[in-house]
Amino acid sequence: MTDLTPVAWPPAPMSTARLVLRQSEARDRAAFVELFASPEVGTYVGGARPRDELERAVPEVPGRRPGLFVVELDGGMIGMVTLERRDAERVELGYMFLPRAWGQGHAAEACTAVLGWFDGVLPGESVVVVTQAANARAMRLAAKLGFVEVRRFEEYGAEQWLGVRGAAVPGGGNGVRE
Repeated sequence: MTDLTPVAWPPAPMSTARLVLRQSEARDRAAFVELFASPEVGTYVGGARPRDELERAVPEVPGRRPGLFVVELDGGMIGMVTLERRDAERVELGYMFLPRAWGQGHAAEACTAVLGWFDGVLPGESVVVVTQAANARAMRLAAKLGFVEVRRFEEYGAEQWLGVRGAAVPGGGNGVRE
């Protein structure tokens, strides 16, 4: 997360009933490559990237930045959850999981933990989600997490959905990428 003073980063690892959320490590590199090379994962986020390109570009310790939580199950990375500052009033929640982890509630469990952590360190701050309106899974998860639709807009050649959780979005969502 960019400029989230006074939030200390990285936080201590968090555990849920099944998962550990933590800072990335060198052992996660292969999973990051797999995640970004996956055609299934890339469906709603601009497509998969070529594996050979990723093998050259992904650093030894990928994803080592404030706001990125690796999601670990049984000792291995299955996905990630991110928080990124979009403007002075809000932060955007994002997540990506390997297809083998889909449909098992891992994203809901991990995002709930990250949002709980965020509420503890920056209480009252808005969190938004932006997803393609065609992404039915993401829309169901957003509703489950308590996000409410603010508006829809066209971007990247597709209808996007903007939902908010927490404090009201100033101007009804104006100023979000269009």
